[in-house]
Amino acid sequence: MEPIHILLIILGYFMLLILISWITGKSDDNKTFFLGNRQSPWFVVAFGMIGTTLSGVTFISVPGWVADSQFSYMQMVMGYLLGYFVIATVLMPLYYRLNLTSIYSYLDQRFGFWSYKTGAFFFLLSRTIGAAFRLYLVANVLQLTVFDAWHVPFSVTVIATILLIWLYTFRSGIKTIIWTDTLQTFFILLAVGITIWLISDEMNLGLKGLYDTLRDSEYSQIVFFGDWSDTKHFVKQFLAGAFIAIVMTGLDQDMMQKNLSCKNIGEAQKNMFWFSIALVFVNLFFLSLGVLLYQFAALKGITATGDNLYPIIAMQGGLGIAVGLFFILGLIAAAYSSADSALTALTTSFSVDFLNIDQKDEQQQVKLRQWVHVSFSVILVLVILIFKLINDDSVISALFKAAGYTYGPLLGLYAFGLFTKWQVRDKWVPIIALVSPLICYIFNLNAEEWLGFQLGFELLILNGLLTFIGLLMVIKNRNYKDCI
Repeated sequence: MEPIHILLIILGYFMLLILISWITGKSDDNKTFFLGNRQSPWFVVAFGMIGTTLSGVTFISVPGWVADSQFSYMQMVMGYLLGYFVIATVLMPLYYRLNLTSIYSYLDQRFGFWSYKTGAFFFLLSRTIGAAFRLYLVANVLQLTVFDAWHVPFSVTVIATILLIWLYTFRSGIKTIIWTDTLQTFFILLAVGITIWLISDEMNLGLKGLYDTLRDSEYSQIVFFGDWSDTKHFVKQFLAGAFIAIVMTGLDQDMMQKNLSCKNIGEAQKNMFWFSIALVFVNLFFLSLGVLLYQFAALKGITATGDNLYPIIAMQGGLGIAVGLFFILGLIAAAYSSADSALTALTTSFSVDFLNIDQKDEQQQVKLRQWVHVSFSVILVLVILIFKLINDDSVISALFKAAGYTYGPLLGLYAFGLFTKWQVRDKWVPIIALVSPLICYIFNLNAEEWLGFQLGFELLILNGLLTFIGLLMVIKNRNYKDCI
């Protein structure tokens, strides 16, 4: 596929997003931008959240994981179901009852100023790094496939990328994103579906042959109960999945902002239940694609593995222009469905949590929010360019993983707030929230030497537990207070 073809695909795609923005962006007030006037249809939110959950990293990586981890990822997906149940029955009723715009406002009411600012700061830090990391990967793909051929600098590619996101989100924010996410989810699933269909056709597999290939594959094992020290052990992955869902959806402003845009708690819960069920089948869809990609690669003598597998087969595997076209569309959709909502969530959290925007008059609110939106767009550009200057994939990946450590303190804070009645010495909370991830990092580096096994995603649980224990150590005079 020629660079000009890829560029035309991208431009056509963004024209669709801008059209949706124009249709939905009739109002630019903050109620529309932050919560969509609480009028979002639950089924649209549920479908769109699939695309937000499946980032560009997931779009490429999940099929590539199959060779090393088989279908063990489904153990985490099963854990997600438990996590989403907790979100729907515990966290979302709390957020709706308190009528929150930023979910971190709960920490202010429950503990005080420093706890509130700590929770919001950790979200801003982790989401900024996470969104920049995902956009950096996609900008690199665009640079290699399109803009290098025209000698366009990487900085121009990045600025154009963020500018396009800003164009369709700056006016109506979450109200627009609810609908653009729906389009993006459609393109992600369409890309995977077309790839599966064309590979099956190339390998002369009918529907039964496709089923037999997946069933009989050496990669199709789902449940692992063998070695406890193995990171694939069922208990580890199930519990990790449950807690990851709770923190990265239920304690994440980006994901919860969509849920808070539903008309009422009943519709928001329907959205969460149906979204969680759909996500099981979507992940099976991606893992099945991974099996077929490896089978096809073996048949054609393609040596690519891991993150390189899907891109190389889609662009150079001889499956025709359709697979390459829809791969680019799916990759762009996966990247931007998480990046656009992240930009809106960052704007919302900083405006509400740090600038107290709700205390200003309506005209000041709109202007302030617009400046914050522009500022975070610039910050994302700068962080992506810093990643490029580092020019070391292992370092950048480590930064992305480090951002994940910031969800542990949020888990500990919310668990302590919801399941105890104690008040804490608020000024100590930022220190506890910094020390807990640091201890986890040191423990992770030495776990195999000290304990004889590797830690995986369950580090999140340990991080939250350490934060919880830290809060127990700074209880304020054992005073009881009803949980909010």
